[in-house]
Amino acid sequence: MTSRRTFLKRTALGAGALALTPPVGQTLAKPGAQGIPRRFIFIRKSNGIRPSELTLPTFSKQENTLDQKKEAFELNLENNELPDWLSALDGYKKHLTILQGLSSKMSENGHWSYSSVMGAFKSGRNSLSGIKRATIDFELAKLFPSPFGHVELSLTGNYSSFRQGIVAGYSAPSPHQRNYCYADPQTAYNELFKSVVDPGGVDSENLMLQFLQQEETFKTKVLKGHERFKLSNHVKSLESIRSRNSQVDQMSEAIQRHLPSIAPVHQEGGLNASTPEKQNAFTDILVAALVTGLTNVVTYTIDELSTPIKGLAGNEGDHISIHELGHNGGYSGISADKIRQKIRTGHVQQIARIIDRLKQIPEGNGNMFDNTMILYFPENGEGHHSRGTEAPFVILAGDHCRLGIAGRYIRLPFHGSKGHKTIGNLYTTLLNAYGNPIEHYGDLDIEMSRKKLKQTGAIQPFLA
Repeated sequence: MTSRRTFLKRTALGAGALALTPPVGQTLAKPGAQGIPRRFIFIRKSNGIRPSELTLPTFSKQENTLDQKKEAFELNLENNELPDWLSALDGYKKHLTILQGLSSKMSENGHWSYSSVMGAFKSGRNSLSGIKRATIDFELAKLFPSPFGHVELSLTGNYSSFRQGIVAGYSAPSPHQRNYCYADPQTAYNELFKSVVDPGGVDSENLMLQFLQQEETFKTKVLKGHERFKLSNHVKSLESIRSRNSQVDQMSEAIQRHLPSIAPVHQEGGLNASTPEKQNAFTDILVAALVTGLTNVVTYTIDELSTPIKGLAGNEGDHISIHELGHNGGYSGISADKIRQKIRTGHVQQIARIIDRLKQIPEGNGNMFDNTMILYFPENGEGHHSRGTEAPFVILAGDHCRLGIAGRYIRLPFHGSKGHKTIGNLYTTLLNAYGNPIEHYGDLDIEMSRKKLKQTGAIQPFLA
């Protein structure tokens, strides 16, 4: 197994090493079994995942019929081929779950889900009043605390250019409060790392104040009722950042050894960086944030409809609109479907890089990936103009994760039928498995309620 020293040198996560000492996170985060925290990575994509894109080329005739009819069945992935765009995960089939048949009708559908897909509620097109509860990533972060608690990265834009700096995120730490996120790799690096080892180089608190001042509620001089509550949440956010900075000050020497390397192209917002270059940089930052123990939960919007796609292999000269792809618009003679597949392939290659990195880092009797779960999913369900009847998930889980679903293709009963499960059931399962005994997380599905079908609780067969 690669030593921590070798890993850090190879991946430019810093000079020196802590090969004989526990990772920083083991001393600062709430432990799971054997004193090791559990970690979660949520990777959101836009434009949906059409269920047919996850079918296996080696389905038998019977399995293919069941899948097309959307009838429940499951099979082992070990002796089956994966779709081409998932081929980067061929070596990780024992960790992989392709989960079909969940629905997300209780969340926002159509082009965007905003906060709702991770909170199982209707968000009112991203209004603060529509945020009903803390999203699932924040709920899991509560179970395994860390100095940052939760980190959100977001590779988004305005169709022509990428967003920069600290901007409004999609996760929610509590009702009526929207999270902030790091919109470019250099800002994420500065806020997570450089501000720790070079406090004079970045004024983290002032950057956050600038973000808060851009919020309409922060500009309001006289606030009443619900608006006053929303402002108080922002003030609490700033206070929590000050408290966090005090904690990480004590970690600066160790964190300095783990700094990721950020290429010059990402300076000043990285306006000239290609989409793959930004994805690579965010992966390096994501891994480093977990390795250092700054966080145990990361949410990463790897793209949304307004994210510019620049520098895509085979379409290097094109400025691709994901929204246009959703309406079957191709580029340079390449069809929309093929470009969509190339984009997904790039996403999966980043997931494989994360797993590769974490598997190289010793932890307990194994490695860091043993205690990590990655969930890759479309923010808006089964298509560009989704209805929420299906919300496919691709899940990668290490050996010590507490769900008994790894290595399987699973199709659950279709929406509106007996035994059907929603994203709320999946999130309840995660929370129950990791220590929160909540009866049910998320809103209920109106159609399921009308049919008097049971829809609360965990998915019991998934609990290991």
